[in-house]
Amino acid sequence: MTTALLIIDVQRALCTGAQAVADGDATIANINLLRANARAAGVPVIFVQHEDGGSLQHDSDGWQLAHGLHHQADDLYLRKRGSDAFHQTALESLLRERGVTRLVICGMQTEFCVESTVRRALALGFAVTPAAGAHTTAPNGVLSVPEVVAHHQATLANLGAYGVRATITAACDVAF
Repeated sequence: MTTALLIIDVQRALCTGAQAVADGDATIANINLLRANARAAGVPVIFVQHEDGGSLQHDSDGWQLAHGLHHQADDLYLRKRGSDAFHQTALESLLRERGVTRLVICGMQTEFCVESTVRRALALGFAVTPAAGAHTTAPNGVLSVPEVVAHHQATLANLGAYGVRATITAACDVAF
């Protein structure tokens, strides 16, 4: 099984200020661990950056990758406009060209971009490992962040109609 690491929306506007996710520093530390392990294993690392007309406008300060997130010029970078990283992007072809069959997914906005991308990846036939401790979201006033994360991990792990599964694994235990 050929694996790729997909890092979703770890951008400044989502990590600081009014839209800041909960536990951003700890989440970024776990993402950095995943990235280091992926690079050591020769696994492609793909950074996905959301863009819109607000705080995530392309090339704005808020659109940039978050401070403290490790990345290099030879990592892969992809821009998206919807919550699903596959929607109207070249992600699927980029993965298929590299023979990828499994994705390790982490990043920001668990119930939006992470969840949408996991579901689409499964529908496209990719096995998925959502990395526990390496995705989070912002408070929404309805559920606590731990409740949102726990709910989505339980839901995604129980999807079974795709022929492939989402296997929730702690970031420190993900094997590449």
